Amino acid sequence: MPRDPLSLPARLCLLAWDPARPGAADAARVHHLVRAGALVELVRRGLLRDDDGIATPADLDSETGDPVLDGLLELVRESLPHGWRPWVALHARVTFDAVREQLVAEGCLRAEKKRVLGVFPSVEYALARRDTAQALDRRVREVLAGQVPAGEVPERDAAVAVLAAAAELGCAGDPGGAGEQGTVDEPGAARGPGGAQGPGGAGARRRDRIAELAGRAAPAPALRGVLDEVCGAVSDETAHTKAPTGG
Repeated sequence: MPRDPLSLPARLCLLAWDPARPGAADAARVHHLVRAGALVELVRRGLLRDDDGIATPADLDSETGDPVLDGLLELVRESLPHGWRPWVALHARVTFDAVREQLVAEGCLRAEKKRVLGVFPSVEYALARRDTAQALDRRVREVLAGQVPAGEVPERDAAVAVLAAAAELGCAGDPGGAGEQGTVDEPGAARGPGGAQGPGGAGARRRDRIAELAGRAAPAPALRGVLDEVCGAVSDETAHTKAPTGG
């Protein structure tokens, strides 16, 4: 696993990074995933709370010391009240960009200056610490496959796995963890990317496992409600992204 300084949104961003297609991380689905992770992290730290479905700052002064989280907290404080699902999408690119720069500072990503058409300056980002990303990928596979009892999974690891499953990231989209093909549901929802699967089999086992992990990631009912909401928003964006286009 990545070392402790990496926050929940930073872990999710790194997990979504495909070395073969680095530009694929800069997409709405990943932006929403990273924002969802930041919202959950702020709730876990007691700086955001649920007030009848509205994301509400606990106070006007507290900070985390993490510029990404504090930037989002300031945005919530200065904006009109919104529910959790709207906050997953609202200016999500801002949080993604901040997390990406944080990963550059941590040495996990590398920023490379380029010129488009030999004239226009641009920056491309590449994975600099493949071992860190691979360790995270392996850990998420283990957690989702049930190799560790849910009660023994650290809360942050459980949250990473549940959110990754909602976004159907590479390893999180493999129900069996050993070659079975399929998709997954977000926790607490009757519908979702895996909703078309029957009541038994790999899909049902995966839904049960994600529900266990969601309970571990969000032991308090209020946090579980937030986790369900943001996972639902990420899952909806993922389904929209994967939906066929054209006539």
